[in-house]
Amino acid sequence: MSARKIEEARAVLEVAAPIEYATADEHRTTKITPDQTTPGTRTLANEVPVALEFDGSPYAVMMLTPADLEDFAVGFALSERIIARSDEIARIDVRQGTRGIGIDVRLEREHSARLAERRRAIPGQSGCGICGLTSIEEALPQLTPLTAAPRLAQTALFRALESLPARQTLNQTTGAVHAASFCRSDGEILVVREDVGRHNAFDKVIGHMAREGLDAFSGFALLTSRCSYELVQKAVLARIPILATISAPTELAVSIAHAANLTLIALARGDSALVFNDPFGSIAK
Repeated sequence: MSARKIEEARAVLEVAAPIEYATADEHRTTKITPDQTTPGTRTLANEVPVALEFDGSPYAVMMLTPADLEDFAVGFALSERIIARSDEIARIDVRQGTRGIGIDVRLEREHSARLAERRRAIPGQSGCGICGLTSIEEALPQLTPLTAAPRLAQTALFRALESLPARQTLNQTTGAVHAASFCRSDGEILVVREDVGRHNAFDKVIGHMAREGLDAFSGFALLTSRCSYELVQKAVLARIPILATISAPTELAVSIAHAANLTLIALARGDSALVFNDPFGSIAK
């Protein structure tokens, strides 16, 4: 990484006054069932990009609940085999920034050689969507907001939810994979892909849509996972205007959905779902 990029990454974290990141935030929601809507609120876990440096050099960006950061830094260093014992760390400096947190782990001089041996060139992984990135700007790219979304009948969402389990053939066998799907606005499922990683499954759907020339605006994505910020980014980048997931979103996912005008539905189950963002009034009875 060039010196300029290192300085840019650090500049993102520099502010005049410290920022206290909350571990959770409350958001207004609208609960929908097949025949009614009810306003409410939901407390969401927060995730924040954390840029890890060892001896002043960028190592990785991870997404964390912003608590117990020193514990994380030590555990991460042990897991990565950068250190063998916690006393090999001289100090840990935490910097709060406007778009994330920086952690600089300084090693005792006699243990710095191991760091060069463990410098990572990470292959793709199934769980974390950004392992190997070294800049918060890489983790949170600027997104072009969506300009419209199709109308989605509430009954269409529940039709897709009812149909999806039968299409999850690998999960029926293993019970250990996520599914991503793209559905028409009437709830008909057009494509389903499964993978151990929710990010991978969604990428497969997006890739299929691109190869087949499917119109992303014509429907919505439905995923059998929690809604992390990466999934929101993928939907916006693919120009899919509506994203629904069966588990809860994080606070960052909702914030990005608001900024990018993505219609976001989560905790979508057979009898209800929560609408976290509906910028175009797309959800209709």
